[in-house]
Amino acid sequence: MLPLLRVMGVYLLKTHTSFIYFFSSLSSLSLSLFCFLSKGAILLFSFDLPELEQLLCFESAGMMLLHHNLGGALAAAAFVLLTLFTPSSHASSSFLPEFNAIKPRHMNLLKSAVLRQTSDEQKAALWRPLANQGWKTCVDSATGPTPPPSPKNSQGYLQVFLDGGLNQQRMGICDAVAVAKILNATLVIPYLEVNPVWKDSSSFVDIYDVDHFIDVLKDDISIVKDLPEDFSWSTREYYAIAIRATRVKTAPVHASANWYLENVSPILESYGIAAIAPFSHRLDFDNMPEDIQRLRCKVNFQALSFVPHIRSLGDAIVSRLRYPSGQKEVSSEFLTEVTETQGRPEAGKFVVLHLRFDKDMAAHSACDFGGGKAEKLALAKYRQVIWQGRVLNSQFTDEELRNQGRCPLTPEEIGLLLAALGFDNSTRLYLASHKVYGGEARISTLRELFPLMEDKKSLASSEERANIKGKASLMSAVDYYVSMHSDIFVSASPGNMHNAMVGQRTYQNLKTIRPNMGLLGQLFLNKSMDWTNFQEAVVEGHINRQGQLRTRNLKQSIYTYPAPDCMCQA
Repeated sequence: MLPLLRVMGVYLLKTHTSFIYFFSSLSSLSLSLFCFLSKGAILLFSFDLPELEQLLCFESAGMMLLHHNLGGALAAAAFVLLTLFTPSSHASSSFLPEFNAIKPRHMNLLKSAVLRQTSDEQKAALWRPLANQGWKTCVDSATGPTPPPSPKNSQGYLQVFLDGGLNQQRMGICDAVAVAKILNATLVIPYLEVNPVWKDSSSFVDIYDVDHFIDVLKDDISIVKDLPEDFSWSTREYYAIAIRATRVKTAPVHASANWYLENVSPILESYGIAAIAPFSHRLDFDNMPEDIQRLRCKVNFQALSFVPHIRSLGDAIVSRLRYPSGQKEVSSEFLTEVTETQGRPEAGKFVVLHLRFDKDMAAHSACDFGGGKAEKLALAKYRQVIWQGRVLNSQFTDEELRNQGRCPLTPEEIGLLLAALGFDNSTRLYLASHKVYGGEARISTLRELFPLMEDKKSLASSEERANIKGKASLMSAVDYYVSMHSDIFVSASPGNMHNAMVGQRTYQNLKTIRPNMGLLGQLFLNKSMDWTNFQEAVVEGHINRQGQLRTRNLKQSIYTYPAPDCMCQA
């Protein structure tokens, strides 16, 4: 039997010389566990009892991470134990790379990039807007509007429940309108599920202007904000507790229009209502009538407008990026911008960098990001806990993944890409991101290259951000809005935000840089490459990746490639 020791009401379980578990209850099925490391760090895990043996601790020094549900007494005991077991000479760090000193991986390139110079001619070419590419927007029905049926005369009410983040839900909303049109049904404003990662319970009306949404689509489908009293029982909770005849849970990914007519129409006819969950990515991009395709784009590019306070905050941020000297103040309801109209300087230009480098992406990529053994072990454990180790990329080496372009760019690498393309240290860079894995330590090299880098917190006060604080979807909406109004947009890795912005900016003929992930992976593997050769390779590899229109191929998303479905040749 393993030895137990009780100190200040806390049980300690010594498992081997490297660390100690301690917890306040021996009978609890879900134990709050601390790892007490030989070098002095404390880390808290919450695991079910059967998972006790799977707990993995990592050696590090001097950092204590406390669970938010800990009571004061247990926290105090943890602190006392930490002081007893921790040598005072240890520097503050943790097994988590967010708290470690992360060193640049491409120091030779970084040193040259910091000293780079860009000619006026290069700058002019870099910031020059895209020329007309011979396409115009076409989202109106080719046959003209056909008045939708009233709710009483439609086939019934269609509900959809959408999971994912802001951009995945946005695509789901567009598909829901299309499916309602296919079924001749009345759409209920879509229900947005709480995101399990960000824990954001924001609803459709918290993010989008619902009245604008209904008005723009009034000639296409019938939409209601809420179900009538007769159907008020059809809720998320109702479908969560039992199998229901009105719920459709078998919709295949990228289902055809005929699938909905054959499988959902009978439910509407029988019950007057059908609820589809899950619904993300549940409508095909191919073999759809032209009017349905154009309707999907109409929703995406015209009907989905953010609520006023998001637009106001976004406009203020854009203004402060273009006119850095502008002053700001907050009105009683919405943000207002106060700037001098006389003698106002010419509007400056800025780049939006979408930097998705969170722990989820880092772990799922199975790539090595230079955080050493601690980082590798932490990400391996995360993969095991979240995906039970079933990550496709895990079967490849880091070199193989980089050669295939499967590794997301780190802040350092995306900074080197932008520097090689000609963006100098006077570039105003807006960082659109939620949480970067590694924190400020990981971002420091990017900031060294672009000292004028800004984000929501640096450009808007805490008071101005009060309406979006702690709400991941609303913060993402602000970033989305600013990205739509930037001169140039670039994303450090493929994903829903990248895809959404490529589509939006293609539709508006705005410059978007698409990193050549395969090329960059190979370049960064070559540790002997100097700055001149690196820059030449980067420039040559991105000549045709800066906003040139690409038409959609089979199986590609209409929201990423709106031509030719929603754009016509001029």
